[in-house]
Amino acid sequence: MKVSAKGEYGVRAMAILALEFRAGPIPLREIAKREGISYQFLEQIFLPLRRAGLIDSVRGAKGGYVLARPPDEIKVGDILRALEGPIAPVECVGEGNTDACGRSAACLTRGIWEKLRDTMSEVLNDITLADVIKMSADST
Repeated sequence: MKVSAKGEYGVRAMAILALEFRAGPIPLREIAKREGISYQFLEQIFLPLRRAGLIDSVRGAKGGYVLARPPDEIKVGDILRALEGPIAPVECVGEGNTDACGRSAACLTRGIWEKLRDTMSEVLNDITLADVIKMSADST
């Protein structure tokens, strides 16, 4: 699985919301400016994040976006799944895709891809937005 710009920018934007979790709604234009991401692209990214229940929008003059849950309850894996789909190195081992190629029973390499999928999922499900903020602070 290669993380696209959509996934990368989505995690970065969510990290901004996590960093400002107690500050209230953050306008999308502010996130775009702080991260150097196109406002229009962020609009496209935030729709699936909202549908997945990861963010909420607040309307009005002081509106913007907030995390739907505290940063320690949102995992990077949740964000990437909402934006990229199932976490899998090849299609045949994607979640709910047990027989995509029709030869899974005879596939000699399937075990490799399953192990890689499981390892990637484990890492991404182990890192919360709170961890992302802590890692960032530790590296400065």
